[in-house]
Amino acid sequence: MDIILLQDLDKVGYKHDIVKVKPGFGRNFLIPQGKALIANAANRQKLEGILAEEASKEAARVDDYKAMAENLAGKTLKIGVKAGTSGKIFGSVTNVQIANALKEQLDMEVERKKIELPVIKTLGSYQAMINFYQDINAEVEIELVQE
Repeated sequence: MDIILLQDLDKVGYKHDIVKVKPGFGRNFLIPQGKALIANAANRQKLEGILAEEASKEAARVDDYKAMAENLAGKTLKIGVKAGTSGKIFGSVTNVQIANALKEQLDMEVERKKIELPVIKTLGSYQAMINFYQDINAEVEIELVQE
């Protein structure tokens, strides 16, 4: 069964994606909960209109994204993590933690989906890539310090 997602769902897909799910999952859970619509012709046309409207809103924010990318240049985020004596961290650093650190330390709102992280296992400095828009990217330095 093909459905259009109305919100981000873990292990299923992102908002406005057309995904294939088992019929029972779609009929009994996603559609009654208001998390999805059946991907018929009428709903697909509505989705195209919604996507076009969102793309125009994103294009209007290009100047804001450029300013944010310039502000991030040369900045370092310090994130406190729990680590062992050898410097290996417990757990992992996620893009949600990076988004929260950006908000707290630099007063910038960035969606977590736009942040790409390398694999982080030990204390030290790392580079995170933030993809604001198609060609507007910024690198931010992340320094992990022990709590």
